[in-house]
Amino acid sequence: MRVSVDTDACCAMGRCADTEPRVFDQDEDTGTVVLLQAAPPPDLHDTVRLCAELCPCTAITVTEE
Repeated sequence: MRVSVDTDACCAMGRCADTEPRVFDQDEDTGTVVLLQAAPPPDLHDTVRLCAELCPCTAITVTEE
């Protein structure tokens, strides 16, 4: 799995950082998403997929490898 984020599309809701803080964080100044792991380990894949589904701005892209 590869994860990418579009910080320009991010609306700073923080659902991703709340749901999976080992992969996503929020910028302290803007509140936009910060990607911590572009290739998360398999045990986090389900939660990362959920984060992409929950994102109201579709700022998270998950590519299955």
